[in-house]
Amino acid sequence: MSSADDARVELMRELKAASQLQHAWIMQAWQDDPGLHPAAAMLLSDLAKHGEARPSELAKRRFVDLSVVSRQISQLSAAGMVDRRPAPEDGRASIISISERGHEELGRRRTGYLAFMERALGDWDDEKVIELTTRLAEMNADVRAVLGGRTCPV
Repeated sequence: MSSADDARVELMRELKAASQLQHAWIMQAWQDDPGLHPAAAMLLSDLAKHGEARPSELAKRRFVDLSVVSRQISQLSAAGMVDRRPAPEDGRASIISISERGHEELGRRRTGYLAFMERALGDWDDEKVIELTTRLAEMNADVRAVLGGRTCPV
């Protein structure tokens, strides 16, 4: 195995560790502030970043089954955090958007997230954070392109 192969394997190990740490932090935050399921909150964040979308678009973008997104939308809708409207070209389909209440909830969660990241990475300068973020975004785009339109079973 070449050193380039070793580096890629080590990258995958570090990404797996990062994923596990993110999951642990999310579960800890949820225990401290129960209510909205973390996966539903991530869908809300997706809507805030990308704008309104059909449930099928959300499922494809998040690499989950449509039934998963439908459950999350139901929870968010019951909590008043998303709005639904009929799709203009097909009244049977829905367009989902974040509501004012949803924006408020994301703002509250963002405050907690930033406080955590400050404790964890407080000694990192902005340049280091931006460089890592840029590299991860590039990697995610490349991985997403290889995965294509396939969804991952969840």
